[in-house]
Amino acid sequence: MSGSGWVHSSVPYVRPREKGERDAWSEETAARGRRGAQRIVHAREVPASAEVAALLGVDDGAAVVERRRLIYLDEHATEVTDSYYPVRIARGTPLAGTAKIPGGAVTLLASLGHIGQRVREEVSARMPTAAEREWLDLGAGDPVLCLTRVTLDSQERPFQVDMSVFPAASQRLRYELGID
Repeated sequence: MSGSGWVHSSVPYVRPREKGERDAWSEETAARGRRGAQRIVHAREVPASAEVAALLGVDDGAAVVERRRLIYLDEHATEVTDSYYPVRIARGTPLAGTAKIPGGAVTLLASLGHIGQRVREEVSARMPTAAEREWLDLGAGDPVLCLTRVTLDSQERPFQVDMSVFPAASQRLRYELGID
């Protein structure tokens, strides 16, 4: 934790957990003496927006599973994340339900043979929607950071898209890259 807010690193969130390990958010917050939780708002099949379709490599309007989560830090909502999966992967799995997934979605996906080998992330800033302002308890002039993460397998096929929204004033994103 820095003076300006939570420092977020993506690496733990794209690595499958070992048996018995907690999800990355619970583990990260506990290590910092805080309490992290999440609530699944919904999980449902929806038509892919043009943006989601392009990122997942499916047809515009194709059915995808959308899983919306509110992420909490010490009982305060600090993030809204929508995750999208092709129905061929997610239909009939816990990804299509609202129960918490032991070890998180990344661990479940790995058990189904979908292991991330590369991740693309894009960060932008904007003003929040009315719903985001309410969920994150933001003031009228408070901007948000938006993180879009695409996880690809060893064949460069995308299988998960995460679109996260954070209050800009309380977040810092950290990237550590290996150079071959």
